[in-house]
Amino acid sequence: MESLPLYVTSIVLWLTKELFQISVPSAKERTFIAVKPDGVQRRLVGQVIHRFERRGFKLVGLKLLQVSKNLLSQHYCQLTKKPFYPDLVEYMTSGPVVAMVWEGPNIVQTCRMMVGHTNPAEAHAGTIRADFSLHVSRNVVHASDSLEGAQREIMLWFDGHDLLKWDCIDQSVTSEL
Repeated sequence: MESLPLYVTSIVLWLTKELFQISVPSAKERTFIAVKPDGVQRRLVGQVIHRFERRGFKLVGLKLLQVSKNLLSQHYCQLTKKPFYPDLVEYMTSGPVVAMVWEGPNIVQTCRMMVGHTNPAEAHAGTIRADFSLHVSRNVVHASDSLEGAQREIMLWFDGHDLLKWDCIDQSVTSEL
C-alpha cells in the first residue's frame, strides 16, 4: 500500500486536530532520559537504549558525564527543599550518568510508561524500573515527566550542537505507527 504524500498527511493531521479538538502527537517530539549512576555501574546502559530503539524511537543526543552539583540543583530545582535532596545529590554524583535525548511521536508519555513508577515496587512488570531497579532511591533511570519538562531538561544537559538531525532508514515506517 502506497503512503500519502507528506503534505496530504500534514493537512489531514491539522484538520483532525482543528475539527475534533484533539491533540495529534508530533513526530518531532523529544524527551530527556538519563541512566543514573546505579544503571551505569551495573552495566545496564545498553539494555536501556535497546528498549527505546526497539520501540522505534530515534536517539539524537548521547553523552557520558560526571554530573556537577550545580547541574543537579538546576535539574532538581523543585526538590532542593525536600529532606531527601542531599542524599539524591550524593547518589547522582557517585558515578557517571548517561544523558540522552530521544525523538519520536508521543515520546514523553510513552517513555514514562516504559520507565515505570518511581518506586520499583509499584512499577508494572516489563518496565525498566520493575525489571532493573533495586530500591526507590536507586531506580536506574530518569525520564522527563512532560513536554515542557523535557524541553527544560534538554536545554540544561545539552548544547544545541550536541543534538543531531539525521534520518533513520525506517523513519517513515515508525512515524506512521
